[in-house]
Amino acid sequence: MQPVYSKLISQALDLQEKQITKTIELLDDGATIPFISRYRKEVTGGLDEVAIGEIKQRYEKLQELSKRKETILRSIDEQGKLTPELVTRIGNTWDNTELEDIYLPYKPKKQTKAEIARKKGLEPLAKILMAQNERDIYGKAEHFVKEDVKNAEEALQGARDIVAEWVNENEAARNSIRNVFNRQAVISSKVIKGKETEAAKYRDYFDFKEPLSKCSSHRLLAMRRGESEGFLRVSISPDDEQCIELLNRRFVKGKNEASAQVETAIKDSYKRLLKSAIETEFAALSKEKADKQAIKVFAENLRQLLLAPPLGQKRVLGIDPGFRTGCKVVCLDSQGNLVHNETIYPHPPQNERGRSGMKVRALVSTYDIDAIAIGNGTASRETEEFITHLGYEKKIQVFVVSEDGASVYSASKIARDEFPNYDVTVRGAISIGRRLMDPLAELVKIEPKSIGVGQYQHDVNQTDLKYSLDQTVENCVNQVGVNLNTASMHLLIYVSGLGPSLAKNIVEYRAKNGAFQSRKELLKVPRLGEKAYEQAAGFLRIPDAENPLDNSAVHPESYPVVEAMAKELNCSVNELIQQKELKKKIRLEKYVNEKVGMPTLLDIVEELDKPGRDPRQTIKIFEFDPHVRTIDDLREGQILPGIVNNITNFGCFVDIGIKEKGLVHISNMAEKYVSDPTTIVSIHQHVQVKVLSIDLERKRIQLSLNINK
Repeated sequence: MQPVYSKLISQALDLQEKQITKTIELLDDGATIPFISRYRKEVTGGLDEVAIGEIKQRYEKLQELSKRKETILRSIDEQGKLTPELVTRIGNTWDNTELEDIYLPYKPKKQTKAEIARKKGLEPLAKILMAQNERDIYGKAEHFVKEDVKNAEEALQGARDIVAEWVNENEAARNSIRNVFNRQAVISSKVIKGKETEAAKYRDYFDFKEPLSKCSSHRLLAMRRGESEGFLRVSISPDDEQCIELLNRRFVKGKNEASAQVETAIKDSYKRLLKSAIETEFAALSKEKADKQAIKVFAENLRQLLLAPPLGQKRVLGIDPGFRTGCKVVCLDSQGNLVHNETIYPHPPQNERGRSGMKVRALVSTYDIDAIAIGNGTASRETEEFITHLGYEKKIQVFVVSEDGASVYSASKIARDEFPNYDVTVRGAISIGRRLMDPLAELVKIEPKSIGVGQYQHDVNQTDLKYSLDQTVENCVNQVGVNLNTASMHLLIYVSGLGPSLAKNIVEYRAKNGAFQSRKELLKVPRLGEKAYEQAAGFLRIPDAENPLDNSAVHPESYPVVEAMAKELNCSVNELIQQKELKKKIRLEKYVNEKVGMPTLLDIVEELDKPGRDPRQTIKIFEFDPHVRTIDDLREGQILPGIVNNITNFGCFVDIGIKEKGLVHISNMAEKYVSDPTTIVSIHQHVQVKVLSIDLERKRIQLSLNINK
């Protein structure tokens, strides 16, 4: 079956069939997407993780379709209706819609009107109607009047029910209606009477109508959410008269009484069966398309968030700000371990500014703090102002950190296991401090859809969303690499080839035996065999290992190549890494063989230039406008600094230092037409925005964008 899969995927993705085949073979052999994209470039022809992910998804869907075919063939065969022609047709189709259309006439049915009519013996009369040769159709119908058929009209009604089902199950008829839906279907929504007040947030969709083909992802998902909450009635419809006319042209063959009966049956078939079936189909297809777009935006936002610049291994003071309940303060060592915690009350109603200031300065001095992380929730701006004006013995960097998902983490089992003796407020402050040190290591502990980026994440297909987000997290973790001796179990889980069980075993082995001295020592971890080692080793780093390559992205399978390079240059591997002049002397073509190609050799040389270096950018301090604290401080025309904190299909949301986030609509992002906001902005990007309008009643702020150069 694999050659067929490879051909179909090749056509869909416009990739060479050989690339698909080799990728599928690697996937079947248990290789992960990060491993394949990084260490098997020669095999796949240099496919990246996005392309490999697409191949994997399509491969899995084709496998599911194959199983569905087997079920359908078995079902038809059990009915004694399986013919060689059907076997061939089902075998040759790889379109799910076409497959279900083929199966429809044979699909076991509930007690339909047509089925009831058949049991009354009216199928022969239905065939007479469809032939449209009989002029005295009422006279013919009299022959079918018996105990359970009271008169000719009842006989004809039953026959029409059967004809209606035939029309509905006709492949060509269904495709002609699909074509009309494709060209001109309109999606419309109306508010349910009496729900106007409750449904206020869906006001834009109270009486909405738009061609389905032009309906954007966010509008469709908004309508579907309004529908699921019981506020809107949503429908998808083409020109009904045109659809009925198309069916008449296909099935009506004359102008006699039988033809008139067929026309009546067609109209009933369309309104009762066919239209609703195709509408359901298009509702599902349009929802699937909208989901795909929303999930793509969400995954890209998550990727940017996970790859946000880290402060690194510094001593951090984390603050979860608050008014009445005070600010929770934690001190973390350079490994992120909690060394102290307490609460200060610098804001109303207590107003203990002097006392709180003395405490913070003492903590900074006692624990030799390098930086302070302040959560961006309630009292964030007030706390930032308080902290930055205290005056310290040395230069202290102050950062405002996103709190999105921190409350989810602090109440989770992971947080309880990490800090069983502390309450949720302390755990939240720890999370804020750790996010500054390493966003990736901290955010992997939180369910991705709770992190607060994306649009309508609770409305899209949850299975597809989880798959995409998990894949994004895995790709990010492996792109950055993981310190084998400091990584938490939750971070190790996402390393290629590991998973929960092996991650737990690694942490337990580390606790019992001390820090890993080499990558090879991984093979001593219980149940971690050669296959898992192959998949994981290249993504795990040991900064102080005896072999410097153990702190690089060079895979152990390529160590002999690097050692051969060093030997030829009469130097050690360490010297080869440290001296750029030596690397320039390497003649790569000399090391090409059956297993190692130029792509791998180029990756090796690039890695020797920066072994163990974090690929993420350097973190920058950001300051909001000190004069803007609430929405009441805003004025139209103001130019303000802001941070992009969410991107959707219709624009981006910008934090300008107040409770409400401002929206930069896609039409206000640039002077040119913008179809994809991610081509203009990225998560956590520092931007300049102009205030266009302020809606105090609805707490909405419209902005335009001027990106900092």
